[in-house]
Amino acid sequence: MANKRHKPEEIVQKLRQVDVLVGQGMQRVDAIQEVRITEQTYYRWRKQYGGMGTDQPKGPKRLQSEAANAIRLREMPNNERLRKAVSDLILDKLILKESARGARAVLAAFRWTVSGLNRRRP
Repeated sequence: MANKRHKPEEIVQKLRQVDVLVGQGMQRVDAIQEVRITEQTYYRWRKQYGGMGTDQPKGPKRLQSEAANAIRLREMPNNERLRKAVSDLILDKLILKESARGARAVLAAFRWTVSGLNRRRP
């Protein structure tokens, strides 16, 4: 077979032809040979264009860019949530540090008082 670049519309049309022939009872291998493509090409096309109708063929590059955009859109709110969670954790950490300093001061004063009381006892 000659190397030929098929347009997305032609690819979807050939995939549909194979489906029709298989539906009429022909073996899949024979149906693939009938539309003049190889099995490897059929399965690769089916993977790329399988769920598309004849009115909506899209090239693989366009599909990849749409998938990348969808992933980017899904990640944006997560990034905002993560930023907020990290800022909350940092704030909690600072509050704990401050309270620990205060607790250390209170503990030191308590120890000093207790040690002073112990010294004063006979």
